[in-house]
Amino acid sequence: MVSLRIALAQIDSTLGDLPGNQNKIAAFSERARDYGADIVVFPELSLCGYPPEDLLLKPNFIRKNSDALDQLAARVSSPAVVIGCPSGSRS
Repeated sequence: MVSLRIALAQIDSTLGDLPGNQNKIAAFSERARDYGADIVVFPELSLCGYPPEDLLLKPNFIRKNSDALDQLAARVSSPAVVIGCPSGSRS
């Protein structure tokens, strides 16, 4: 039998505070790992904060989200992180 431990993380994201939200996500990921989680799942739009509304129409905001997601991926290697993040083409 294979078991999978899933952690659900409820964080209080701040709209537009990508570095602050990134730090919260990394900290909760470490905490979930310490509790033995294999996967940690975060709420919708945790990285950029909710609700982004018109910010989603700004290419610079989308690019900053993609960059912050890349930085977060470099910081957190375990457990696997499931996170929603607005993205677009990097042209």
